[in-house]
Amino acid sequence: MPLTGGHIRLDRSHDGRVANLTIDHGRYNVITLETRQLMQDRFNEIDADPKVQVVVIRGDGEHFTSGGDIAGFMEVDPIDLTDLGQNVTAAARSPKPVIVAIDGYCFGVGLELALAADIRIATDRSRFALPEMKLGMMPGSGGTQRLARLIGLSRAKYHILTGERITGQQALDWGLTSHNCADAEELQKRVDEVVTMLLGYSPVALRTAKEVLDRGVDGPLYTGIELERKAYAMLRATKDFAEGVAAFGEKRPPVFQGR
Repeated sequence: MPLTGGHIRLDRSHDGRVANLTIDHGRYNVITLETRQLMQDRFNEIDADPKVQVVVIRGDGEHFTSGGDIAGFMEVDPIDLTDLGQNVTAAARSPKPVIVAIDGYCFGVGLELALAADIRIATDRSRFALPEMKLGMMPGSGGTQRLARLIGLSRAKYHILTGERITGQQALDWGLTSHNCADAEELQKRVDEVVTMLLGYSPVALRTAKEVLDRGVDGPLYTGIELERKAYAMLRATKDFAEGVAAFGEKRPPVFQGR
């Protein structure tokens, strides 16, 4: 029987400017088909809220998530799986910067969820894997493409074809994560530091930089450069840039308004 239920709790902090999503479904935070859609629903709400500037995704307890509900896939018509990766990877389409705090297991669809985010911060005890091959399957929510782009085709082929786990230190060394913390306490501290940093920047500049990076990286270099150039010129006309220049000259912190 497929698992049902599971929660993705949404709460706001920093006067509503940070949206915190917490995966909450038992000890291993198994992601059911219902949970996948709930992730999309949460991001629909977050993306429509102009006050939210940063999103943080966590797992409740000692593991981020062990992955998806295996039995549940046998209850879904194959044609319905062609859109499987759209809901759980909503972070990739969000205009807000998305941080994932990873401790413990980050397997299967959990890793695909994390790969769709912008910044991944993990711990020494974190373990990453796309183990679908062990079930006679392959990753289906962006795992093959995003992992290869982050750690290189050779490493991605090895870890996807064998299902072998990636350690926290390997993830850092290969560029899968940006920081590797000693434990959960240090992880929370580092996430808070990054959140504070991002809240001090212009929301429109962050949104534009994310879009330029995501859209430019897979095209020819000249296309990415042209996209960057035009985005830079657009930001020149914003009030936030004028405020940033004024604050720099006056030796004070800028007060950005997101326009």
